[in-house]
Amino acid sequence: MVKVRLARGGAKKKPFYSIVATDSRKRRDSGYIERIGYFNPVARGQEVRLSLEEDRLDYWVSQGAQISDRVKQLVKEYKDPSIRDKRIAAQEAKAKAVEAKLAAEAKAKADEEAKAEAEAKAAEEAKAAEEAKAAEEG
Repeated sequence: MVKVRLARGGAKKKPFYSIVATDSRKRRDSGYIERIGYFNPVARGQEVRLSLEEDRLDYWVSQGAQISDRVKQLVKEYKDPSIRDKRIAAQEAKAKAVEAKLAAEAKAKADEEAKAEAEAKAAEEAKAAEEAKAAEEG
C-alpha cells in the first residue's frame, strides 16, 4: 500500500521533513517513490516553511494512497494559511493567561507575606508597650 507521509532529514535538533509517497512497509527515511514537497518546522524569516505539489498529491490519492494524519494537517494548512495564524494566536493567548495567573499568584503570596509581617510587627509593638507599662508600674 502506498502512503503519503513525512520523511525526516536535517541535523540533530534541526528537523527538516520531506513529504513523500512511499511503500508503507518501508522504514520512515528509507527509499521513497516520489518526493511531493517539504516541511521546515524551524523556518525563520524569509525561509519557506511549507511547500507542496498539490497535483502530485491528488494523483497519489487518486491511485489509492493513504495520507498520514500530520500530512493531512499540513495540506489543510497549505490550502488555508490562516489556520496557522489562528493556532499561533491561540497559543499566545494561552501563554498570556498562564503568565497572568502566575503573576496573580505571586501578588497574592506577596500580599499574604506583607500581611503576616504587619501582624508580627503589631504583636511586637504590643509586647513592647506592655513591657513599658510594666516598667512604669514596677
